[in-house]
Amino acid sequence: MQATAYTYDPQTRSGSVLLDDGTPLEFGADAFDAGGLLLLRPGQRVRIEVTGEGDRRRVTLLTLQTL
Repeated sequence: MQATAYTYDPQTRSGSVLLDDGTPLEFGADAFDAGGLLLLRPGQRVRIEVTGEGDRRRVTLLTLQTL
């Protein structure tokens, strides 16, 4: 699934993304670390993996979107 980075806090390595339909999803340091990223800027396109449904959805992996 693709999304756009919305917020990122380098101190906690957590933040949020916006899905293409505008839905925000938060991610924690575990998802950020799993993708091997060092930095994330708002507006970057990312690829995410999500588990759960509805209010229980959570991002488990976050990587940069490449073509």
